[in-house]
Amino acid sequence: MGAHAEVKHYEETQEKIWTRDFILICLANFFIFFGFQMTLPTLPLFVKELGGSDQLIGVIVGIFTFSALIFRPYAGHALETRGRQFVYMVGLGIFVVSIGSFAFAASIAFLLIMRVVQGVGWGLSTTATGTIATDIIPANRRGEGLGYFGLSGNIALAFGPGLGLALVGKISFTTLFLICAALGFVAFLLSSKVRYKKVEQTTEKVVAPRFDIFEKTAIPPSILLLFITFTFGGIATFLPLHAIERGVEGIEAYFLIYAAFLFISRTFAGKIYDKKGHLFVFLPGTVMILIAMILLAWLPSTSILLVAAGLYGFGFGSVQPALQAWAVESAAANRKGMANATFFSFFDLGIGIGALLFGQIAFLFNYGTIYAVGAASILVSMIIYVFLVIRAKKMAAVS
Repeated sequence: MGAHAEVKHYEETQEKIWTRDFILICLANFFIFFGFQMTLPTLPLFVKELGGSDQLIGVIVGIFTFSALIFRPYAGHALETRGRQFVYMVGLGIFVVSIGSFAFAASIAFLLIMRVVQGVGWGLSTTATGTIATDIIPANRRGEGLGYFGLSGNIALAFGPGLGLALVGKISFTTLFLICAALGFVAFLLSSKVRYKKVEQTTEKVVAPRFDIFEKTAIPPSILLLFITFTFGGIATFLPLHAIERGVEGIEAYFLIYAAFLFISRTFAGKIYDKKGHLFVFLPGTVMILIAMILLAWLPSTSILLVAAGLYGFGFGSVQPALQAWAVESAAANRKGMANATFFSFFDLGIGIGALLFGQIAFLFNYGTIYAVGAASILVSMIIYVFLVIRAKKMAAVS
């Protein structure tokens, strides 16, 4: 085969990722995440303004995660029975209404209720959008495509929290929450233009288990993810306090550098996964996260803080899309939605458990201990991964 023919053959086998529908779903994902990220650092301030205590802040922040977790299995089933568009649009609608209602919240009780509702919308919409992206991306480029898709949320992460805090000093909370709702409405409009994949009909009659809340083929990578996202609660909630206690400045720069390295890793880690598999992505990525957690437990200076930010962002940006691709590709064609639901359920569970446990650790010990425990969690994930790889090789040898 000549050089020209080889190039032509390569182009034919490399199906396009950046199609019209993929761009639309990425933009929709960006706007919904941007509105969400703007509320993350500002909602605790709003709770304080309403007269809430630190304990109530923890409850209001945490209940959202568990509310989303409860509804993800339903979203997984509905994606395969009611269709992608139905679940996504309903989830977005609930999310927009709930976040807009914060603008009119006059009591902690009302805010608490609407956070539960917001969690329902978030659980439905984020489970759906991951499945929709999986449908659109060519199967042979799934790791690469999911990495690009994740960038839409990463860009929102880089700028959303800072913009939210900047606006709080200049506008009212009412106006801020209405802006966040408007961003969600833009996502709703964009998603209405996507051409969604129809639900696949199988000729065989499948009897679902009575308690069908997980896709079993997606559980191994999801468990690995749980031990990794366990560390999120410690970073998002306690890192600013930890930095203040250690007299370290630059916490704002931490999140920018984290997002920047997350962005960089997602541009090529997915390609490595598609060509060589998760072995070449997972262990290097988790080693970086492990070192980052050790550095945060130590935290003697701003430079160490920023190095940890880069390592954590690069490591997680490599590992997360690889694990998601692994979870989805192992599932049957009519179980992709349930696989995504399982994956994000473990994602939420890791964050929720971490946030609750780290609050107790901070109370009993100190902030530094949080990150030492986080490092141990990453080690557990690495050990489980090695066990899974060895078991898979033994099974392959027997068959």
